[in-house]
Amino acid sequence: MEKIRESKVARIANKLAVTSEPGLTNAQLMLTNFDLKPVEPERRQWGAWNFVGFWISDSFNINTWMISSAMVTNGLAWWQSWICVWLGYSIAACFICLTGRIGATYHISFPVVSRASFGIWGSLWPVFNRAAMACIWYGVQSWIGGECVTLMIRSIWTKYEDVPNHMPASSGTNTRDFASFFLFWLCSLPAIWFPVHKIRHLFTAKSYFVPPAGIAFFIWSIVRAHGIGPIVHQPATISGSALAWGIILGIMSSIANFATLIVNDPDFARFAVKPRDALWSQLITIPVGFAVTSFIGIIVSSSSAVIYGQPIWNPLNLLSYFLVNPNTGATANGPARFGVFIISFAFALAQLGTNIAANSVSAGTDMTALLPRWLNIRRGGYICAAVGLAMCPWNLLSTTNNFTTYLSAYSVFLSSIAGVIISDYYFVRRGYLQIRDLYSARKTSPYFFTFGFHWRGYTAYICGILINIVGFVGAIGKPVPKGATYIYNLNFFCGFIVASGTYYILCRLSPIPACSERWMEVGDEIRNVSVAYGAEGYQDDTQSGSGDEVGIKGDEENMAGVHERKVGSNF
Repeated sequence: MEKIRESKVARIANKLAVTSEPGLTNAQLMLTNFDLKPVEPERRQWGAWNFVGFWISDSFNINTWMISSAMVTNGLAWWQSWICVWLGYSIAACFICLTGRIGATYHISFPVVSRASFGIWGSLWPVFNRAAMACIWYGVQSWIGGECVTLMIRSIWTKYEDVPNHMPASSGTNTRDFASFFLFWLCSLPAIWFPVHKIRHLFTAKSYFVPPAGIAFFIWSIVRAHGIGPIVHQPATISGSALAWGIILGIMSSIANFATLIVNDPDFARFAVKPRDALWSQLITIPVGFAVTSFIGIIVSSSSAVIYGQPIWNPLNLLSYFLVNPNTGATANGPARFGVFIISFAFALAQLGTNIAANSVSAGTDMTALLPRWLNIRRGGYICAAVGLAMCPWNLLSTTNNFTTYLSAYSVFLSSIAGVIISDYYFVRRGYLQIRDLYSARKTSPYFFTFGFHWRGYTAYICGILINIVGFVGAIGKPVPKGATYIYNLNFFCGFIVASGTYYILCRLSPIPACSERWMEVGDEIRNVSVAYGAEGYQDDTQSGSGDEVGIKGDEENMAGVHERKVGSNF
């Protein structure tokens, strides 16, 4: 054993190790590092206005701009689709606040939160699921960002549209598009470097710059069309049950668009100064921000129907038409090209912020939990970026295998995870968590369950998936019964309700330890927590049990004087 510890491989591994608290066992080193520990007061720097800026900046992106397009295309009137956006994102905001409160109260991230519901080691599966999807979405969003870069360059250098292609047809792309994608990907790398509690400044800057650019686009389109266009006067083309299901699908599409953020909101909320900062700021800003952006998209697309004879829902396509009129072939003048550059830059910045918030930070946090000995959020973020580049996202978007349907349908799996976590925290444990035990690998830990896996959590998770699995098969093009399709139309709610209900029933039939008989959140007692066995104030594992655990205070007292040691690089 001593030879292994002194080997060259061991020395290299030790140099690559990230910051860790002294006194941890090898098992604990696979459960914690600086980025996984509860956020200490010095890093709790997100106030209410930071969350407002975060969601304002996140709401202005190309997906939100086009959120009403599918609803209008499917037969809804514009105002009906807009109501769907209001309702869908209001419901999503409630879920966001439910999961975000856990992080804001106990200052822990999604991977640590999930340990209470799925077990110390069982949590790795939902964490891996979230990390994998974040990497895929990072590549897809970066490709869309590359399209913004193409418009920026074309507005300066009009010949960029005709750049010779030197890439083979088998590559699935061309030199111009790949160069734009790579430029966006490369310029995104510096944003990954900053720690999460400081990256809030990016969202603040984006919230000041991007919405005015969107409003300018809104006014420009109306002026060019000499009005708001025909879409706002267009009635619904469906009625009866078809209209009812169209509205339901519109609401569910808005919620599904938020499925990943519902699960990982604790990753940001844990940096809140106090839990209230992550409540009203998110509950109000999310529906307002996304509804306003969607409304701008509706009016701009309606105006484009007057200018070009057909509604253009993709704002990048519309900006491309502003550069070169497809009807006349005329190139825009200097001021118009400058306007396209500014708006395209705003969309690129919007894509950057969305990619960092929804994908890079999420993947980095999740990867930290998968290999905490060697990965932190920064390293995980760069791995996410590398995967996003290597996966060649243009191939995924160019194929006709309903890839976007696969990604959207992934909310089926995420709703089950959210259902288990919310049921565990609010209805089973009643707000009570033993923080140090979430980092304990001892078999006597209340979160170790059976070999580190919580069978109740996994049973509920699988039940939440099974209720939607037949409809999911239908969504990707296979014939299924109509009943399964109707259930799948309510996929997020069905998965969430079944998973959360099953988990609650199982925990009532087979009680779990570390619960409270009354509502009891003790997050305000968390300071600089040491999770090493034997640390001052560490509760003996034999005292953990079910029922009303009132002896928590000494467990989470301020551990002033506990210092961290640098095992390896901070990178």
